[in-house]
This record gives sequence, C-alpha cells and structure tokens, in this order.
Amino acid sequence: MNDEQSPASDAHVTGRVPAGLTTTEFVLRPIVAGDAANDHAALMETRDELRLWEQSSWPEDDFTVEANRDDLAGLEARHNDRRALTYTVLDPAGRECLGCVYVFPTGASFLTKATVTPVGDDAWVEVDLVVYFWVRRSRMATAMDDRLLAALRAWFADEWDAEKVVIVVSELFAQQVELIRRTDLALQFELVEPQKPGRFLVFG
Repeated sequence: MNDEQSPASDAHVTGRVPAGLTTTEFVLRPIVAGDAANDHAALMETRDELRLWEQSSWPEDDFTVEANRDDLAGLEARHNDRRALTYTVLDPAGRECLGCVYVFPTGASFLTKATVTPVGDDAWVEVDLVVYFWVRRSRMATAMDDRLLAALRAWFADEWDAEKVVIVVSELFAQQVELIRRTDLALQFELVEPQKPGRFLVFG
C-alpha cells in the first residue's frame, strides 16, 4: 500500500499508539524511508500476491527502490502525524523485511470514499481502527501470516486504546481470505473502493 494509494485526511489515530511489537519470530516497528531497500526486496518477491491484495497494478515490474523510498517517506510522515500508521515486519535481527502492517482511522480519506455495507448488525461508526497486512511470499509458505495475525489480534487487544478493530482483506487474494476464515473472526462488512475490481472483506 504505497503513499499514493493510501491517501490520508484530517483524521488521526487517537489514544495510545505502541512503539512496536517483538516476538521470537518477528519485530514490528514504524517504517522509515531508510527501509526502502529491504522493503522493496519483499515487495518485488511478493508482487503477484500484492496486486491481488491491493487490487491494482502495484508494485509494477519496474518499481524502483528510489520510488519506494519516496513512498516510505510519505508513510513515515503520516505515522509521525498519526494520520495513518505503518509498521514494517522484520526478522529478529532486523535485516530482512517480512511484511507490513497498516493501521487507519475510519476517517482516512480512501475509506471515506469507499462504499461500506454491513453484513449483519455491526455499525461502521463503531469501528475504531482498520488494519491491513501482508507477509512476504517466502514466509507465507511457512504460515507466518497465520502467526502474525494471531500476534496482531493479541497486540491490539492488550496494548491499543481501541474497542473495535477490524481486519480488511481483498476477496481476490484467496490465500488471505482463507487464513481469516480459519479463525473465529466474523465477516462484518463489505467494502468497495472506487475503480477497484473487487470487494474488500472486513472481519472483526
């Protein structure tokens, strides 16, 4: 989810924002422009999956490290301003990017432009945080995405000041949809962004 594709507004994430998360398998910390090369390597390895996840042509085959650095500079600034939060997922030594986690308020402009349809009785106005994530292709092969999701759920429950957190996945990215469906999370909303070919499924 690059800088252009995750437009921000005046909305901010309120309450406590943890500095990061550390487990025996991975470390989350705020992304910075200096992560460009490591992040780019993970993006390009996973580009086919990310195009389904993003429902766009991003990242293009000719996407460069420098273009990624520009994107990450924007994400870093938004994180510092709490308009949108982006955490890079690293191996414990901090040398390899394993994925990314994005946290938005519902007032982020790309979400305000989307059409959100409740599946049941849940109300979108009650949602505090909207979370997207992806894991590097080689780590999906070892089911790290399952373990990251479990760690994220515990992290948001224990360390964030948010009553209702939802996880968003693209219906086109079958692997991530199946990952979510194996949990006890329930489909609560369907989200459609303008000019994107499919729905995004929102679980909570």
